[in-house]
Amino acid sequence: MGPKAAGTIQRLSRYCNHYAEYFLLLLGVSMTATVILQVFCRYALNHSLFWSEELARYLLVWLTFIGATVAYHRNMHPGVDVIFKRLQRKNRTRIRYLVHLFSLFFFLILIWYGFSFAYFIRAQTTPALSLPKWLVFSIIPLSGLLFTLHCVAFLYRGSQQKTSSTGAP
Repeated sequence: MGPKAAGTIQRLSRYCNHYAEYFLLLLGVSMTATVILQVFCRYALNHSLFWSEELARYLLVWLTFIGATVAYHRNMHPGVDVIFKRLQRKNRTRIRYLVHLFSLFFFLILIWYGFSFAYFIRAQTTPALSLPKWLVFSIIPLSGLLFTLHCVAFLYRGSQQKTSSTGAP
């Protein structure tokens, strides 16, 4: 992959992450407003909203998957680095590269099976909101695509740093 294509991938990764962060804000505010409205209606008006719990649950699922992609992009995902910190710098780079390759494999599985599952349930609807379930579960392959984009950007950035430090093309 040439430097121009890699630069495009990295810009696209940053661009997608930027909008994912705003989408997270929208999801969080929507979920909070839904729950507050439900509590108000239940206790103040003595009338429960039949759809609010389902909507809040689906918003939380979307928030979780999109939030995970943002955390991955920021390199803030949880990890145990006790052994990793004790490795030499050269070995850390190799292990980090290997972890991203394994992650890429997982993300591709997430996309494949996410699309397969969304297609499998395409005719079903949610009980309270009557939304098509494929719409709710489309977050699985969508987040897989975002993870893959960020991972490819990380892999290229890592290989770019490796070649610039060794002086090799």
